[in-house]
Amino acid sequence: MKWVTRTHVHVNRTATAWLIRRFLDPGAEIRFVAPEEVAVVQSRDDALGFDAPGARYPHCDEQGRCSFEQLIDERLKGDAALQELARIVHGADFPAEIKTTPESAGLWAISQGFTDVASDDDEIVERAAFLYDSLYAHLRRHVEEEGGH
Repeated sequence: MKWVTRTHVHVNRTATAWLIRRFLDPGAEIRFVAPEEVAVVQSRDDALGFDAPGARYPHCDEQGRCSFEQLIDERLKGDAALQELARIVHGADFPAEIKTTPESAGLWAISQGFTDVASDDDEIVERAAFLYDSLYAHLRRHVEEEGGH
């Protein structure tokens, strides 16, 4: 499947790209284009857009969810660790909101350096996957210990 989003990725776009490749579509082709091109590429190339104007999964939908949350709610609702990760990503993506978590502040801070340590969006997504894999593993262990899932 083809996916498309805006360039210069940070929190939500890296998390969403990780989610797509880790859980939804391991062979996904993700393109990074100028914000105004996302809707065009989505339509022209039969791609799914995320975190951009006119995207199937916009930056913030009518329920106030970022694209990461939208995909989890639509396709992976039964995974409690991903639900918790969605709260963290939301808080990091919208740091001014009240519903941030302590982990959200850390994720926001880490994401601010992504463009300083990687040469392009593809490399950022590749390198950030370790961060999201680790956070997900921690949350999964916590959910299992707390809820016996």
